[in-house]
Amino acid sequence: MKTTNNFCVSGFIVSDAKVMKFEKSSVARFGLAISRKEKTDKGETRVSAIQNVEAWKSNAAADEAFGILTKGKLIQVEGYFKPEEWTDNDGSRRNSVKWVATKFQEVTAEEETAEDDDEKPATTAKKPVRATKGKKKAE
Repeated sequence: MKTTNNFCVSGFIVSDAKVMKFEKSSVARFGLAISRKEKTDKGETRVSAIQNVEAWKSNAAADEAFGILTKGKLIQVEGYFKPEEWTDNDGSRRNSVKWVATKFQEVTAEEETAEDDDEKPATTAKKPVRATKGKKKAE
């Protein structure tokens, strides 16, 4: 059985992305509020969580790409999970899983309505922004 390591979610950005620039690339880190409908005895409710996401981009394209990562925007994010392990100051082994975005785009109001219907998939009217880690695209 072949396994894959990817995700595709939409949610609201909880605060403006924090951007750090390095020699050849930049990273944007932001919180994404994601939710789902859950049926209970009393009807339907929304269960929400905030997930931290990071996106890498070459310095040449970072300003434009990261410009949409502002508080309150509804975006769709695609990417992969990156496991990390380390030993803390007490000698205990720790681990976590990062969500790394490879593509992200703003979701329009039309797409949001389609998503709420749960019957038809949201379509993408805008071209996705690819996040790359120090790689240049061949043109």
